Amino acid sequence: MTKVNRCLVCESDDTAFILRCRDYLSGSGNFDIYTCKNCGFTFTADPPEEADIEKYYDTGDYISHSDTKKGFTNRLFHFTRNLMLYRKRNIIRRATGLKTGTLLDIGCGTGYFAAFMKKGKWRVTGVEKDEGARNIAIGKFGLEVLKESETAGFREELFDCITLWHVFEHFHYPGKYLQDIHRILKPRGVCVIAMPNCSSFDAKYYRPFWAAWDVPRHLWHFTPDSFRIFTENNGFKVKGIKRLPADVFYISILSERYKGANLPFISGLIKGLWFSLLALFNKKGSSSLIYILKA
Repeated sequence: MTKVNRCLVCESDDTAFILRCRDYLSGSGNFDIYTCKNCGFTFTADPPEEADIEKYYDTGDYISHSDTKKGFTNRLFHFTRNLMLYRKRNIIRRATGLKTGTLLDIGCGTGYFAAFMKKGKWRVTGVEKDEGARNIAIGKFGLEVLKESETAGFREELFDCITLWHVFEHFHYPGKYLQDIHRILKPRGVCVIAMPNCSSFDAKYYRPFWAAWDVPRHLWHFTPDSFRIFTENNGFKVKGIKRLPADVFYISILSERYKGANLPFISGLIKGLWFSLLALFNKKGSSSLIYILKA
């Protein structure tokens, strides 16, 4: 286990236990969530070492790697992901001011977003550490997808846009990743990062059953305020925040299942709709958020 007892954002070691969450995906047991008493940042305490983390993804149910359509919830994931491809592309176009350019998709998984942007005439490179997902992206879409070890040779100021869709919270050393991104991003380039929001309405409602804790795969649990501080400490500024409105339904359905609801799909849709309506009046209560960063 990696001993985590210092805040990633403000570096305070004055932290406290708030929740114990179960690993519902791989069944590896329970993990504790801690918060910083100084700045309020939240994190998974004592997660697995980076060299050991892969076994917690090694399940056919981890859809980002397996591309499985088994079960209604996974089919819903595919539907909402495809629906959101257009929203993601439009956000990138507006943020960069470009209709085409060079794009790096870090943690591209099985390649759906990267393929969508390639079809739209962007010059796309993917990065994916999981071999199975990487092979699907290459074989199904003909994408250029690199291993993490192959990215060290990227020259400076190479990409117009770098995207990380629900990836950043998985990194053991997120500060280092932001510094590397800063190096290879063009001076007017944009970094787009999407993550769960642990101060969302659904997170507060479901507490230990909130599916987006996803311990121990998710190491860091940002809020809009804590992420803004963290990015500024690492050479970026948050220039915009957008909602990912479809995520709340998928997360609510999973959370209902985890808490043992009799009809998790129906109750998850109803509660997801309620959380979504609340977030219309308070963006910081959204289940997932997209952060637009510039140096």
